[in-house]
Amino acid sequence: MKPPSFDQFVTFIYVRDLRVSTAFYESLLGLPLALDQGSCRIYRVAGDAFLGICQRRDAVHPLPSNALILTLVTHDVDGWHRYLAERGALVEKPPQYNPVYNIYHCFLRDPDGYLVEIQRFLDPAWPVGAAGQ
Repeated sequence: MKPPSFDQFVTFIYVRDLRVSTAFYESLLGLPLALDQGSCRIYRVAGDAFLGICQRRDAVHPLPSNALILTLVTHDVDGWHRYLAERGALVEKPPQYNPVYNIYHCFLRDPDGYLVEIQRFLDPAWPVGAAGQ
């Protein structure tokens, strides 16, 4: 017997200042708000994939571990890098090729120190997202 299927995916992270994180994810990255729950805001990243940011004053202090990376996949890593740099975002690592994983990517940090990766898969075996079809 196969397990039942999942319909959607949500990743939740804790933030210290919901207002500041809202400016980053909603205004800077342009993620559309799917649901406002007061102390949590859930954004549609792509299709049925979501990111929830939840206010917690004791959250991520000191900076969160690099064990969690929020990766946003796009075909236009350079365009995102230019867009972010023009708006004063501090890019931690400029776009570059990673031969180990056959990807092209850059990194920045969100207001709470979470590592955000803007990435393009170069491996033709990677499934193309709905926007790239």
